[in-house]
Amino acid sequence: MTAISREGDNRLRGLLYEAATVLLTRTSARTESSLKSWGLKLAERLGFKRAAVAVARKLAVIMHSMLRTGEVFNASTGATI
Repeated sequence: MTAISREGDNRLRGLLYEAATVLLTRTSARTESSLKSWGLKLAERLGFKRAAVAVARKLAVIMHSMLRTGEVFNASTGATI
């Protein structure tokens, strides 16, 4: 397993981590997404903090893709459409 780096803007990393934590803990079952279910499965294996970092990275990748292509987010698949 590779180590989690601490490179990049501190504030942005903190905001992404916070968003991932909220996604994993505070979203209702009504707004279930594949990203949340993937993160919760990962949390069972690796622990909550590492899973939140992984979800934060996925969020960053998804948002970058959205900015680059102009596509919108599809919550049910956890990807851009």
